Amino acid sequence: MMPSAVRGLLLNFYGKARMKISGCLFCQIIAREKPAVLVYEDDQCIAFEDVYPKAPVHALVVPRKHVTTLADCAEEDEGLLGHLLHVAARVAKEKGIHSFRTVINTNGEAGQTIYHLHVHVLGGRTMCWPPG
Repeated sequence: MMPSAVRGLLLNFYGKARMKISGCLFCQIIAREKPAVLVYEDDQCIAFEDVYPKAPVHALVVPRKHVTTLADCAEEDEGLLGHLLHVAARVAKEKGIHSFRTVINTNGEAGQTIYHLHVHVLGGRTMCWPPG
């Protein structure tokens, strides 16, 4: 098993390589080529404030590894997916909200506009149902 620091560097390297091919905005934020207000960071993911918030608290949790959509995840990504949800709960707690919604949009008809997997963390107001 590879140490997490080395794994994180490799994931970041490959994320940067894909960014140069695809122009992915989130890969550019991870590489610090585009600005973002960071709220969390570790070797597997970053979290930052959404620039078009849909709630008083609206953060995005983004893996450093470029995965296009949730539907593109492989079995090897299972641990990463759990980590993203754990970080989403941590971000909500750090933002002072105990009731929150997490959302993963998958492909255009579901509302995905940036094709790099990400988890929305929304809170700070009453959420309605159904959401869409």
